[in-house]
Amino acid sequence: MANKKLRLGQYMISPFVNFLLVLGCIAYNLETDSGTSVLEMVAAFKKASGKKIPIKLCPRRPGDAIGVYASTEKTQKELGWKAKYGIAEMCRD
Repeated sequence: MANKKLRLGQYMISPFVNFLLVLGCIAYNLETDSGTSVLEMVAAFKKASGKKIPIKLCPRRPGDAIGVYASTEKTQKELGWKAKYGIAEMCRD
């Protein structure tokens, strides 16, 4: 059963996800194992949809992380899951 104590980082995700974790559900990272910036995601969605996506560039706020990366090690070990497609294919599909 998952640890029912919520860590500080978990408060930054949606209350629904926190609720599921308290119930004993397990969270897994699903990603491509290569970092993708927000601007790269916007570009991929723009290309896939053929639509202009308005963005507003703002200065980094105090305390903002320079980069955040997820590890899929747990997902691969426990579920045998690994991404088959890259960001461009995922946004397109």
